[in-house]
Amino acid sequence: MGLVMTVIFSAAAAYLGLKVGQVFEAAIPIAILAVGITGALGKKDGLAQNVIIQSIGACSGVIVAGAIFTLPAIYILGLEVNFWQMFLSSLLGGFLGILFLIPFRKYFVKDMHGEYPFPEATATTQVLVSGEGGGNSAKTLLTAGLIGGIYDFVVSTFGAWADTLSTTVMHWGQVVADKAKLVVKLNTGAAVLGLGYIVGLKYSFIICCGSFLVWFVVIPLLNLIWGGQVLDFMGTGITQTVGEMSADEIFRTYARHIGIGGIATAGVIGIIKSAGVIKSAVGLAAGEFRRKGEGTAKVQVERTQEDLPMKTVVFGIAFTLIAVFAFFALGGVVNNIWQAIIGLLIVTVISFLFTTVAANAIAIVGTNPVSGMTIMTLIITALVLVAVGLKGNAGMVAAMVIGGVVCTALSTAGGLITDFKIGYWIGTTPKKQEAWKFVGVAVAAATVGGVMMILNKTYGFVGEGALVAPQANAMAAVIQPMMNGGNAPWLLYGIGAVIAILLTVFKVPALAFCLGMFIPIDLNLPLLLGGAIAWFVSSRSKDKEINAARLDKGTLIASGFIAGGALMGVVSAVLKYAGCEWFLTAWNTPLAGGSSPAEMIAIVPLVAICVYMTVSSLRVKKG
Repeated sequence: MGLVMTVIFSAAAAYLGLKVGQVFEAAIPIAILAVGITGALGKKDGLAQNVIIQSIGACSGVIVAGAIFTLPAIYILGLEVNFWQMFLSSLLGGFLGILFLIPFRKYFVKDMHGEYPFPEATATTQVLVSGEGGGNSAKTLLTAGLIGGIYDFVVSTFGAWADTLSTTVMHWGQVVADKAKLVVKLNTGAAVLGLGYIVGLKYSFIICCGSFLVWFVVIPLLNLIWGGQVLDFMGTGITQTVGEMSADEIFRTYARHIGIGGIATAGVIGIIKSAGVIKSAVGLAAGEFRRKGEGTAKVQVERTQEDLPMKTVVFGIAFTLIAVFAFFALGGVVNNIWQAIIGLLIVTVISFLFTTVAANAIAIVGTNPVSGMTIMTLIITALVLVAVGLKGNAGMVAAMVIGGVVCTALSTAGGLITDFKIGYWIGTTPKKQEAWKFVGVAVAAATVGGVMMILNKTYGFVGEGALVAPQANAMAAVIQPMMNGGNAPWLLYGIGAVIAILLTVFKVPALAFCLGMFIPIDLNLPLLLGGAIAWFVSSRSKDKEINAARLDKGTLIASGFIAGGALMGVVSAVLKYAGCEWFLTAWNTPLAGGSSPAEMIAIVPLVAICVYMTVSSLRVKKG
């Protein structure tokens, strides 16, 4: 059952992540489904089995995050990547993430118990434990999934209403967009709305503040000051003046690079803050490995603390790194053995160093800053590869594949620490979680590779109607100038770095803010809308227990929106890929006023689905 969940949620998460740049965590939906199904089947010892099902299925989100943040950038750059390169990049990166984290499990999960909140692990554990009493949660999730799935399917397949609502739908909005480069856009999808609910008002607001800075200050300011000038920071041959560009073009060409600089700097700050954690955890792991041969009698290890043997872990790391080297040298990634060795060193050092950063971030806030750390990895990789003579198109493919291995390793490590904490609370054997995790990673890697190829042929990642893939676009923007003899926009990166440092000084989550700076505003505003609904339903009563129950039910509905909307998005993509085209083109064609009938009515279904989520969440009584 865990492997089936892995396939389904890998496909769903890949579609949603490429569309909005956010990969939803599948742990809670999978846990709910597992509870419902094992209950319906009358399985004994269902709780212990459900932990393993959830642990296997959760491989979907982490492998998807590692793959879609990097590998689509190869398509964006106009190059090609085959299925085996995508599969092996995700597979080997996932294996490294598991193996590098196992020595740190005891430190984060047991020794630091009570020090870290583990928000996602807490929520999933509550679902698994409370779900043993009945299947109401599964019913709520399935109902919401059906509603969200139909909603998004009607939009993506038929175009019954526009998927984005913009101020340009009004004449005055179009004038302001043309003259001042000021525009507000809102995605109307159910899946994105649900994602915002789970993220919550605090982080949704911080992410949107990054968007507000870029879209309401930076872009209009660039037009006001340099509107009549051509700014070519990267030496790519730009001929348009800033004033001749639309707000979207200014964002893609200039403004989002500020966010990239901020994300990279936030990653460095995270490593510095985690230096003590790395030192302590390495000491614990090394001590355990040294003790394996001490004495003649076997030390009885408590079942709930039994990991894979440290010798197995060390040999597993060695074997995986040999496989990484063979993949780079023989898989068409680099040109020669020397470059393969360089790539291997980059993967080994950065994956190990950032593993604890990813785990620490998940343990504290439940958010894995993998995209920021990956951008820094790509910058380092590009500088090193150019220095050893690998540049141009071949250099870009090599950098992205190497970055994909690192990104997947970090994403897997961050997700695995959540599974370990769930198992610690419930009493699962870590050794079993670790063993099954390898199988889940392999299935997820194969699924993601196939889905990305379908989505590329159906939608593409560049041009009109393409999937946004914001992180992959950011990765491409970093690599392309460095590999083609041009300049990186260091000034814009520097501005972003200063912003990240100032945010850190004032104790504002820099990574979330900077992520908002390079994701388009139409994909950030729905997060704020969903977060506002979460705050509203959880604050209406004076009884804290009722507020908590309402928030939990809303989480189930939001999870259903996410899973249903994303899954039906994949179905829609497959139908289009097969030539089944039912899109209402005329209905979506702009009229003389500049907007289409589909966009004019888009606000109505969006309001309706917001009302459904709010009212349904409020219909909860204590107990």
